[in-house]
Amino acid sequence: MTVIAQVLVGLVAALHAWILVLEMFLWERGPGRSLSGFDPAMARATAPLAANQGLYNGFLAAGLVWGLVAADPTGHRVQVFFLTCVVVAGVYGGLTANRRILVAQALPGAVALAAVLAAR
Repeated sequence: MTVIAQVLVGLVAALHAWILVLEMFLWERGPGRSLSGFDPAMARATAPLAANQGLYNGFLAAGLVWGLVAADPTGHRVQVFFLTCVVVAGVYGGLTANRRILVAQALPGAVALAAVLAAR
């Protein structure tokens, strides 16, 4: 179970690194615009906000990677903390911005968190 938990944490970290790239660097291009559904003018107008969100997603990814490389008990605690942050952010985003965030962010975070807790 530990290997599965670590793989899931790594996948959630990779997801948030990809979100960082989308929101910080590709927001005004095809991948970012298809994610947001914005036309070019709206994408340009909201790019600073998206970049800020992307930076926060990068912090989540960095924290999850830290949890993977840190020795226990620190690594376990860091994973639980950052996965909880992912779930809370995903639920909040799903309720306030777009329901797809519940499936795209909160669900993978919750599954990884459950695996990390079960592996203990």
